[in-house]
Amino acid sequence: MTIHFGTDGWRAVISDTFTYTNLRQVSQAIADAIASDAWNNGTVVHISPDPKKIVVGFDTRFLSDRYAAEVARVLAANGFTVFLTTADVPTPAISFAVRNLNAMGGVMITASHNAPRYNGVKLKSAYGGSALPEQCRRVEVYLNDNENLSRGPNLMDFDKAIAGKMIQRFNPIPAYDDHLRTLIDFDKIAENPQRIVIDSMYGAGRGVIKGILQGTGCEVTEIRGELNPGFGGVHPEPIARFLGPLAGAIGTHLGNFGLATDGDADRIGAMDERGNFVDPHKIMSLSLEYLHKKRGWTGSVVRTVSTTRMIDRLCNQYGLKVHETPVGFNHIADIMMQEDVLIGGEESGGISFKGHIPEGDGVLMGLLLLEIVAASGVTLHELVEDLLKRVGPAFYERTDLRLRHPVAKAQMVNQLINDAPGTIGGETVKEVAALDGVKYIMSDDSWLLIRPSGTEPVLRVYAEGRTQEMVRALLDFGGHIAESVC
Repeated sequence: MTIHFGTDGWRAVISDTFTYTNLRQVSQAIADAIASDAWNNGTVVHISPDPKKIVVGFDTRFLSDRYAAEVARVLAANGFTVFLTTADVPTPAISFAVRNLNAMGGVMITASHNAPRYNGVKLKSAYGGSALPEQCRRVEVYLNDNENLSRGPNLMDFDKAIAGKMIQRFNPIPAYDDHLRTLIDFDKIAENPQRIVIDSMYGAGRGVIKGILQGTGCEVTEIRGELNPGFGGVHPEPIARFLGPLAGAIGTHLGNFGLATDGDADRIGAMDERGNFVDPHKIMSLSLEYLHKKRGWTGSVVRTVSTTRMIDRLCNQYGLKVHETPVGFNHIADIMMQEDVLIGGEESGGISFKGHIPEGDGVLMGLLLLEIVAASGVTLHELVEDLLKRVGPAFYERTDLRLRHPVAKAQMVNQLINDAPGTIGGETVKEVAALDGVKYIMSDDSWLLIRPSGTEPVLRVYAEGRTQEMVRALLDFGGHIAESVC
């Protein structure tokens, strides 16, 4: 079965395509790509990493620890010194470790927020973020070449690699925590300690936020923090429909608000004291406002095409430049490495800000939200309500239409542009954009986005409106048009 190593690495169903045999082949291709002279061509950050260092980490999924050890065996057999984590850790901790250890790259065994039956490989570059598209393509080239040449992977006995220090076990959390302390004002948190619930969703973020908050006076209750490779039968994705346990914990007064991280803790979601889900759109908007107004920070702001235009309205008030990118944090990271970026994020919950690695980080953003609430002296619900009064209202929904076959993206885009409507829901369509899929922007700043998924036969329809009725009108229109296109 053909393995496609895309810009977000490789994900597949465990024991179907995600097997030890295939993982060894992918690991060999990664080793070949990183060892090649062209590996760092095109990186926009001046770095001089150790060409023989690679970091390997893993999440809490079924067999992730053993898969990581297998990756380490292959890399060690190719002459790399592999720093392999002693336990499951967040993806952003691995990304930071790559930069902190001056490594050539990193491998994270995770399928992020996907269903429990999946596992995967995320590839990290020396600057502490996702590998560039060119680097991922290089891995796929070696993967195909090795297959055509019937070249199997190099392998080293794990115990011998440990004894020879080709594989070195380490804990990246202490250095990661020290770095976070330079970005979060823990004194401010300690001045007004909060009662919070942390929902780790059985993922690799378990224990991390709770651990770093020791000594702040915060009363922290963690739920779903034990090891459960099946994630309790749900996707470890911090969105409203998977956060029933968090709502229950808040409802029984275990905390005044909640923070949730996904399977590998690079995404954030939250819940206020009334059990209302606080989505990443609102978290990013609150963070932008706080960093600029309270900390006095400046810089450009980056958001994906599917992220709220509340960001744009705030930036218009503050005179900050806004970049819109295609979906995927790698596009945000590109800009973060080229210019002074205040904050960058996407609707799925991957957000980062100035001073951090160019990587979405649910732990960092959860701590920042805690600082924002502590500094404000009001509840999270009140913060959100005030935000919406000033730059809202903004209602948002997304629906996914499963397709029998992948859609031809270029053809779909052309048809949606040519058949662009004059009005939707009583509002005039003032702009049609085709940065990633097709986006209709209304005269009242509502918008509808129709785009095919890059990883599965799904057409995603996103809508943001100034009323719930407008969102429904946009989604209904989008669903009708999308089905006709397909």
